[in-house]
Amino acid sequence: MRMKFSLLSIVVLLTIGIAGCKKDDNEEIDTEYPEIISTANSFPQQCGVLMRGQTVTIKTTFSDNRELGAYSLDIHHNFDQHNHSTEVNNCTFEAKKTPVKPFVFIQDYSIPAGSKRYEATAQITIPADADTGDYHFMIRLTDKEGWQTIKGLSIKIQ
Repeated sequence: MRMKFSLLSIVVLLTIGIAGCKKDDNEEIDTEYPEIISTANSFPQQCGVLMRGQTVTIKTTFSDNRELGAYSLDIHHNFDQHNHSTEVNNCTFEAKKTPVKPFVFIQDYSIPAGSKRYEATAQITIPADADTGDYHFMIRLTDKEGWQTIKGLSIKIQ
């Protein structure tokens, strides 16, 4: 009798757990990637220049059909001329070189809950002694469902 009761309890608990996890049949599954929108006011642009010793204001616009999640910015050297660019036009690269004091910036940012469109701005200070040359500027945007869009720009630090 005790074994039957335990087995019945487990079956009931599993049924309740599975039913609680089921999504509403009327709810459509989000399969759309979020968008990183380039405008004339976006900064930086492909082949743009950032100056050492200055603080720059990064500007970009994000959009999603349901809800945005978060974004991250990543700036790293491209002295070996590897490629992350998602842009059509190419930039002129300097000769390959060995980094001495390359600038590296990686930062995550949140987006207010419920946002379908968001104008992102971030202040970044470029150290005065950072290596000059070719860099990549990466934007990673994730929506609330976890879909991610990446935009890779080639920039220079002078």
